[in-house]
Amino acid sequence: MHPALEGLLVGAGLAALLLAAEYYLQRKIAVERAEQFKRVVELDADQRKRISSVARFCCFIPPVFALFFWIIFG
Repeated sequence: MHPALEGLLVGAGLAALLLAAEYYLQRKIAVERAEQFKRVVELDADQRKRISSVARFCCFIPPVFALFFWIIFG
C-alpha cells in the first residue's frame, strides 16, 4: 500500500476517534447538567461550537498524516 494512502487512512481513523470522543464527553456533560436541573438533554451553544471546531480540525488531520507518511516512509 502506498505510504500516503496508509497515512490518510490512519489520519482518518484518528480524526474519527477524536471527534467521537469529543462528542461523547460533551454529551456526558450535557446529561449531567440536565439531571441536575431536571431538564431535557441538549447541548448548549458553547458545546456545539466546540464540537464543530474539533470537526473542522479533524478535516486537516488525514492530509497531514498522508504527507508525513509520504515524507517519512516514501
